[in-house]
Amino acid sequence: MITFEGVTKRYPDGTVAVDDLTLEIPTGAITVLVGPSGCGKTTTLRMINRMIEPSDGRIRIDDGDIMAIDPPTLRRGIGYVIQQAGLFPHRTILGNISTVPQLLGWPKEKARARATELMELVGLPAPLAERYPHQLSGGQQQRVGVARALAADPPVLLMDEPFSAVDPIVRTNLQDELLRLQAELNKTIVFVTHDIDEAIKVGDRIAVMRTGRVAQYATPSELLAAPADPFVESFLGADRGIRRLGFFAAKDLTLHTETVLPADTMASVARSKAEAAGEPWVLVIDADRNPVGWADATSLTGDAPVGASATVPYGHVFHVQTDSLRAALDAAVLSPAGRAVGVDAAGQVVGIVTQGELGAALGEAGDTAGAAEEAVGGPS
Repeated sequence: MITFEGVTKRYPDGTVAVDDLTLEIPTGAITVLVGPSGCGKTTTLRMINRMIEPSDGRIRIDDGDIMAIDPPTLRRGIGYVIQQAGLFPHRTILGNISTVPQLLGWPKEKARARATELMELVGLPAPLAERYPHQLSGGQQQRVGVARALAADPPVLLMDEPFSAVDPIVRTNLQDELLRLQAELNKTIVFVTHDIDEAIKVGDRIAVMRTGRVAQYATPSELLAAPADPFVESFLGADRGIRRLGFFAAKDLTLHTETVLPADTMASVARSKAEAAGEPWVLVIDADRNPVGWADATSLTGDAPVGASATVPYGHVFHVQTDSLRAALDAAVLSPAGRAVGVDAAGQVVGIVTQGELGAALGEAGDTAGAAEEAVGGPS
């Protein structure tokens, strides 16, 4: 655990970057410091490894006061990842990753073996080992930065806006990779970002900062459900209710199959089934239960197979076992039929759900979450 006890950072010109900060960062979790520019989040992060010295107060890692540890020694035991990776341009990728183990006195072969292992862990192909940073893409360079920070297996990892310099697609991939690594390694990670969506995605706990202090410290779900004040509410944005849906599982939805019909079903039969179910649309599936498209029930006549009828695209699907209610709602909103198609891991149709049914499910999920938060005394 990392503990801030009344920590202040005051500069000679009188500027107070961090003001009497008290905060507990739990072991084995990702804690995100988020807030607007100038709020003190990066200063807070850099005080942990003494790249910036606190003016007052105390910072502890477990039971040890960081001020009692020589700064170089402290930093070698803490991984550090920055924006644009900060790699040594004159060293190969393998050399960059093995830097800290070599500083710690590891034999060269052991350090290189560790670097090779970490390249695989962070998803870097082996042929990149002898290349130089300028020969890699931005996303690959950030992966090298993460591997270098993990090289000596530090218990603490500091990440200062590590993904902000790459394009949105690469950024999403790197966020997913971080979550995968954390599930395997269980490091204590302090992550700085100005992007609230990134904070909500990667954080186990989020500290929203304002002018050197923490305005609210909570889990992502608690933060979205009950902002502490107008500043936090404004920072979260007007669509926080939609983003909150990402914390409710789609697997609890009730899906319908009455109008999910094989392509060889006669059109007249399909229309009868749709009328009986009160549904204006039929979802046509192939022999392997993969979705084909939506058929307008009112246009189905005769004895031709429903698969021969004109269909419209089904849009995109949601995965019943792994996706959230937000993904299901997104699929329904973008569907020309106003219905979401739920599939299993193999992509086979499990059933459909309407926007109205999703609305009811969202209300029930919100009521359940609210009751749970009230039972434990509300958001922390």
